[in-house]
Amino acid sequence: MDKRYDHKAHEAKIYSFWEKGGYFKPKTSKKDPFIIIMPPPNANDDLHIGHARFIAIEDILTRYHRMKGEPTLWLPGADHAGIETQYVFEKKLQEKGKSRFDYDRETLYKMIWDYVQENKEKMEGQLRALGSSCDWTRNKFTLDPDIVKIVYKTFKKLHDDGLVYRGERLINYCTHCGTGFSELEVDRVEKTTPLYYIKYPKADGSGHVTVATTRPEPIFVDTHLAVNPKDKKKKDLIGTKVLNPLTDVEMEIIGDSYVDPEFGTGVVKITPAHDFNDFEVAQKHDLPIVKAINSDGEITEAGGKYSGMRTKKAREAVVVDLEKKGLIEKIDKNYKHVAALCYRCKTPIEPMPSEQWFVKVKPLVEKVRGAVKTGKTKFPAKRFEKMFLHWLDILYDWNISRQIVWGMRIPAWQCEDCHEWTITDGDPPSKCKCGHKELVQDQDTFDTWFSSGQWPYAPLQTTKDGDFERFYPTSVMNTGFDILPRWVLRMMMLGIYTTGEVPFREVLIHGLVRDKEGQKISKSKGNVINPLDMSEKYGADALRMGIIWGALVENDISLSEDNIRGQRNFSNKVWNITRYVLDKTEGKKLEFFGPEMPKHTTGKDLFKDDVYSRFAESTKKIGEITKKLDGYKLNEAGEIVYQYIWHDFADSTIEWSKKFVDEDSEKGEYTRGLLVDLLARSLKILHPFMPFVTEALWQITRKEIGDQTGNSGLLKEKALITAEWPKG
Repeated sequence: MDKRYDHKAHEAKIYSFWEKGGYFKPKTSKKDPFIIIMPPPNANDDLHIGHARFIAIEDILTRYHRMKGEPTLWLPGADHAGIETQYVFEKKLQEKGKSRFDYDRETLYKMIWDYVQENKEKMEGQLRALGSSCDWTRNKFTLDPDIVKIVYKTFKKLHDDGLVYRGERLINYCTHCGTGFSELEVDRVEKTTPLYYIKYPKADGSGHVTVATTRPEPIFVDTHLAVNPKDKKKKDLIGTKVLNPLTDVEMEIIGDSYVDPEFGTGVVKITPAHDFNDFEVAQKHDLPIVKAINSDGEITEAGGKYSGMRTKKAREAVVVDLEKKGLIEKIDKNYKHVAALCYRCKTPIEPMPSEQWFVKVKPLVEKVRGAVKTGKTKFPAKRFEKMFLHWLDILYDWNISRQIVWGMRIPAWQCEDCHEWTITDGDPPSKCKCGHKELVQDQDTFDTWFSSGQWPYAPLQTTKDGDFERFYPTSVMNTGFDILPRWVLRMMMLGIYTTGEVPFREVLIHGLVRDKEGQKISKSKGNVINPLDMSEKYGADALRMGIIWGALVENDISLSEDNIRGQRNFSNKVWNITRYVLDKTEGKKLEFFGPEMPKHTTGKDLFKDDVYSRFAESTKKIGEITKKLDGYKLNEAGEIVYQYIWHDFADSTIEWSKKFVDEDSEKGEYTRGLLVDLLARSLKILHPFMPFVTEALWQITRKEIGDQTGNSGLLKEKALITAEWPKG
């Protein structure tokens, strides 16, 4: 054996051995299966450190359950990622001095497709490099034709059941990305923004009414102000006529309970086309809804001289004009409020009316709530269950239309004659119900969460015959807390609706990976930890162990290169332990104590008592590790493994063994047998965490002393990956 473990000399060969040997496929067994559907990484960039954490978590669980003899399936895949991928690709176009507007739809789609396929192949290589023991014979992509067909069928079923409708409603619109978003895709951040106190002259010339607003630029389309009818100080203003400070058009003050008397002056302006509350008020009072801002983020023609200006420039111009008129009472430059930003590009969200496809969520949500309340789907970390149930209470109907090219185009066709819509499961209709044959397909694509929301069952319905019946519902869904509402909630809604069963038994949420100072990792801070660089430098095992070390799965983890380097040292420690054991046992007689070994010492033979106690300690630790893994306490399980191998086995037992291991006596034979037994156990319990070094050592050990272990069965399995988990 080499003196040190060289991960570069072993990892690729070992992974090839596993994959070619078919070890990743679920075996036939009467035991209950263990199934994880991999959260599909976006096929638009390299894997990042967050991916490395979920890969480590899921692979540890997969390898553990596989060694327990359960039919184990970890199904891999990649996500086309809709708006996120188009956003990434557009940035690459910008680097070349191009934009999406330089290409027609088909050309742009093909360009993104080629980019994604190239990156997808690269990403799959990275998953392999990190040791992912997923079944590549079942690998899926969210734009595979059979997956698309299932998504289309779900859309049609929702429509036929009256759960999908098309309507003009106010949506969250990003003028940079050029598409609408659901409420769950909007980031809310506190910002300091000027609050303008603007005077609205009374129509009868008797004074003015002051209104506070952060958005003076769309005032020209406002037709009404509002007060709360229960506000004793302001309710007498109801029915009062004032003049629009920009257009001098007469406006009426109405009463509505939504107005907060404590905000500003207690009087608010109503801008129905660009505020969700105002939109509801307008519908209630039958007020006109006029757009002041278009989809490019520019003032519409209704803005007169402001037309064509970007909103920021228009705001500045409007404030100047109002100041000239003496209609700015004051400006609070330190006003703090919560602003809505695009979750992708961080551009301020612009509420605006648009015709979109919506899913009615309330009928779907109630079954989700029932599944969680009755324990059909459990959250090991209870705080996330509370968070999840809270989201169920505040959901709006789900806007599933996206004004982008990349993704699944919505299978809806509009008749050019009667303008009615026809929904299909993918194939174009031959004619409209009215008989007209000229129909045009909707230009929009599905929200990527609509397709990925069907991820737990769609792949299983398209891989191999019997997979869905055998492996659904899945065992556990592991994902980050940041997409709990965006993704987990949608998977629950669509899974229960489509299959009648929950998509997974448990939801295992993992926290963020932070730097060693606990700071969030970002390119702007210069603290990015590249998992592929770390894996190349220290080995995949060191990265995997480092990334689960010191924090529960559900908590954020502080990761440093020192931590990863320390785990590399641990892999070398295991290597050297094996070198010692093989050096002392190769070609020499071994004796083993079988399962009949007494649980307690006898006091008659101090040597054997010592051997018994060391074996018993090993069994005790295995029991603790097993319990921790069953409860998803991966960090605690890993730390017990580490402490046992480094301290109990190496520092204690190996040091003790040096007194007897070279003897040609019964003591020597039992000492050597104990070392081999504990080594085999150690490699097994470490394997889920550090699969490469342990498999390498397993193969070396079998080759060197496999014949010497006789009927003990210690090294009987050809591959450690499918070896039997030791009993604790």
